[in-house]
Amino acid sequence: MINMFDLNINGDSYENNLKLAIQAHNYGWKHINFSYDQNDFDNALTFKDELKDNLKDQIDIDYTLYIKSNNPSEVRKITNRYRNKASCISVLGGNLKINRTSLENVQIDVLSRPYLKRYDAGLNHILAREAKENNVAIELFFTDILKSYLSHRSKILSNFRDLYILHRKYGFPLILSSGADSIFDMRTVQDFKAVFAQTGLSDLEVNDSFKTAENILKFNDERKNLILSGVKVVDQ
Repeated sequence: MINMFDLNINGDSYENNLKLAIQAHNYGWKHINFSYDQNDFDNALTFKDELKDNLKDQIDIDYTLYIKSNNPSEVRKITNRYRNKASCISVLGGNLKINRTSLENVQIDVLSRPYLKRYDAGLNHILAREAKENNVAIELFFTDILKSYLSHRSKILSNFRDLYILHRKYGFPLILSSGADSIFDMRTVQDFKAVFAQTGLSDLEVNDSFKTAENILKFNDERKNLILSGVKVVDQ
């Protein structure tokens, strides 16, 4: 059975997060991550445990650090600062320097929306190889389809298809997230999967994206015990 994981729902207050999480549960999601940028992440940590406790019988939740910066040096500094505090570190893409910096950094889990505000997909064969080598996932947003129209939507779908071609050729991880800001942006698991199937992904590829999201969280949960990639400390 495939567990449905959404690693990027826009985090807000405790009360709004509670509403979003309950809606996600009702729509069939197993786990969601609320995303906060580097300016709001620390404050959000103050109520994370209480939120998790209140939702433990319905849905699993955690936090994604969603770095928003056009400065590669700042991205690296923020990543190093928060690596042990976040279950997932994602960087908002679109700027080609940021895309490259993110894909070259093994401490970063996700490059989100590399196509943002671009006329191309934001990746080429060189960056695709970097993503594969460093195991950095490429994230696509459901809301980029939901909130776009006409020529803008057509361009987004074209960028998605270009990324699918690179994903199939080079094998970098791919994840699909809602990017929801409110309950009105959320959809059932079935509707979510059906929309991405219409963009050109197979059922297997959509399900693999959920597995990839789950694996990111599992890996980071054990990160503190890792000596180097593939080797970890175990209790005696």
